[in-house]
Amino acid sequence: MTGADRTLVAGVDTSTQSCKVVVCDADTGEVVREGRGTHPSGTEVDPQDWWDAFEEATADGLLEDVAALSVGGQQHGMVLLDEDDAVVRPALLWNDTRSAHAARSLVDELGGAQAWADRVGVVPLAAITVSKLRWSAEQEPDVFARARTCVLPHDWLTGQILRRHGGRDAGWVTDRGDASGTGYFDAASGDYDRDLLRLAVNRDLELPEVLGPHEEAGRTASGMVLGPGTGDNAAAALGLGLRPGDVVMSLGTSGTAFARHDSPSHDATGEVASYADATGTFLPLVCTLNAARVLTAGAHALGTDLAGLEDLALQAELGAGGLTLLPYLDGERTPNLPDATGTLSGLTRDNLTPANLARAMVEGMVLGVGAGVDSLAREGVTVERIHLIGGAVASRAVREIAADLLGVPVVVPAAGEYVALGAARQAAWTLRGGELPDWPVPTSARLEARPSEHATDVVGRYRELVRTVHG
Repeated sequence: MTGADRTLVAGVDTSTQSCKVVVCDADTGEVVREGRGTHPSGTEVDPQDWWDAFEEATADGLLEDVAALSVGGQQHGMVLLDEDDAVVRPALLWNDTRSAHAARSLVDELGGAQAWADRVGVVPLAAITVSKLRWSAEQEPDVFARARTCVLPHDWLTGQILRRHGGRDAGWVTDRGDASGTGYFDAASGDYDRDLLRLAVNRDLELPEVLGPHEEAGRTASGMVLGPGTGDNAAAALGLGLRPGDVVMSLGTSGTAFARHDSPSHDATGEVASYADATGTFLPLVCTLNAARVLTAGAHALGTDLAGLEDLALQAELGAGGLTLLPYLDGERTPNLPDATGTLSGLTRDNLTPANLARAMVEGMVLGVGAGVDSLAREGVTVERIHLIGGAVASRAVREIAADLLGVPVVVPAAGEYVALGAARQAAWTLRGGELPDWPVPTSARLEARPSEHATDVVGRYRELVRTVHG
């Protein structure tokens, strides 16, 4: 089939570190071409940098003949706009922890974590948008006074694509998947809880319209249809084609564990957030601050690179000779320990070797995110197999240690931009309506679970260290 015979759709992943765009065949999901742009580092970013990266990623005619596009974006980011829709301050990203105290205050003011879990399925943490709004209102009142609207990163980029490419200006839009990460949207009812927003900032803000799973956000002057877009994890779930019993562990800048579920959850611990997915059901999710960067830090400490860390970790036995790492190197979101630091326990003169240290780094990262899978199971999610995705999964050590410690079969999808692919799949759905298109997901590895008494001891040792150090 020639390019002229295909219907092309595009998906965008505007993530913490970069903007990735894939152009796919709407019928098969085959990636036809792709592009990438870079975002600056930091926990607050001028949204103009997102637009610059999008233009870099789509240069040289990448979107030529594309019939529809959707945007998947990093969740929770606070983008404040004035009455002219100009950005009031740099966007606060999910990994900015300055709002930790504001989150604790909000929990107390509503009557505790269970009250929030019952109300919207999400307990405020530093990462959640409502906490960032409270922080801004308290710490920079003159700036916040200029704000009239709050949108999320994917909302902002969708709006910019429409406005800068001649589309009709129908106001700001979002979807239930991304809105459910704000702390003032109830995924169960599908409505904003504006009383919680007023609790946070003592006034009203304009909020984007919540579109249906494949409802048009608008069209550009050239006729390209824009889908509603969604949050990055909901987009990844679309890209991976999740089925009942499937749980995703994503090991990127952050770590996440999530699954599609047919009902909302109400976890008072705040560990499991009751998000919506991008199809009309739910996406219970656990997120950690620490994942792949634990391995980068470990490699640096051992004077090697990631390949060297992998080699060392594979030389050590399961359990790292008794070493256990709590990988809270950047504080932690789950468990809610924003001021925590990492802990390395079990050191002896005999086990203090580079190989055991490397192994402990990998095991600590896997168990840190794997604890989220346990939390999902506690909330009623069936865990039959785990899909491992994210940059850290390129490591053989990560894959094998996951099979050792997680207790269920592990599937490693072929390397791909699954957030962008999920957004492209949504774009195809928006373009054509009907059923969500069924795109195949190639697999690069399948590892059977390798349960053992030793593995059970290693997991138990990790859990006991969390209790001992952090209560």
